[in-house]
Amino acid sequence: MTQPARSAGFRLREAMDRGVVVAPGAFNALVARAVREAGFDACYISGGATANAAGYPDIGLLTLTEMVRTIREIVDASQLPVIADADTGFGEVECAVRASVEYERSGAAALHVEDQVFPKRCGHLDGKEIVPARDMADKIAAMAGARQSKDFVLIARTDARAIEGMEGTVARANLYREAGADAIFPEGLATATEFSQFTKASPGYSLANMTEFGKTEHITAAAFGEMGYSIVIYPLSVMRMAMKTVEDGLAHLRSHGSMEAMLPRMQHRKDLYRLLGYQPGERWDFPG
Repeated sequence: MTQPARSAGFRLREAMDRGVVVAPGAFNALVARAVREAGFDACYISGGATANAAGYPDIGLLTLTEMVRTIREIVDASQLPVIADADTGFGEVECAVRASVEYERSGAAALHVEDQVFPKRCGHLDGKEIVPARDMADKIAAMAGARQSKDFVLIARTDARAIEGMEGTVARANLYREAGADAIFPEGLATATEFSQFTKASPGYSLANMTEFGKTEHITAAAFGEMGYSIVIYPLSVMRMAMKTVEDGLAHLRSHGSMEAMLPRMQHRKDLYRLLGYQPGERWDFPG
């Protein structure tokens, strides 16, 4: 008898129990295929990266429908457990509950929702505001109660570090765990010492954000694992590398009127076809 397929949330939980899960950001389905090809166990969808790819800043302008479409494309392309950014839940409690249901239906393994006031800011910018802790806990409890499967991973992000310090961050984290969050994402921590302090004071699954050019010093995934983190996301790393190459290539074309010298920096056609699982002249099958 064929065994039922294990859910994405189940596979993510299994991976977290084995050790720290490194989840590179995928800003489209082709990048998600490359994440899988590179051997990672999960990938991440950043709301900021998705907004940037659509030409918007990271201030909560994307709709639930846009995010769900992106999730479906990346889940289908990668076949990996996908952790997806839900920003502030697209509104109040009812909106956040709907977002949780739609994310799970779209095939995501996990989502994270944050306690910033809408319109939100990037977590590594100053001037953030946060909602009352009890209001956020009520939102988390409602989202946890709406899960279709106990495997779906609900991650609560708190941006309290910049407003209430480490003490407030830990207090909120523990309240959010009590409300039903499976994991906590403490945003905007600066040093390895702070990250270590957090996991000691709030035991359980935790997510670390290793973004560049922000408030966090560079820490390796292995070091995060030793500190007790279950997931490390790299939300914009691949996009930043890609966009730097795009800018360099366009400047070269503008100056030289030819891209011949840039060929060594390009993905070859045959490598693109390999990544897509496509052989010209043969039927292409959808992944899965």
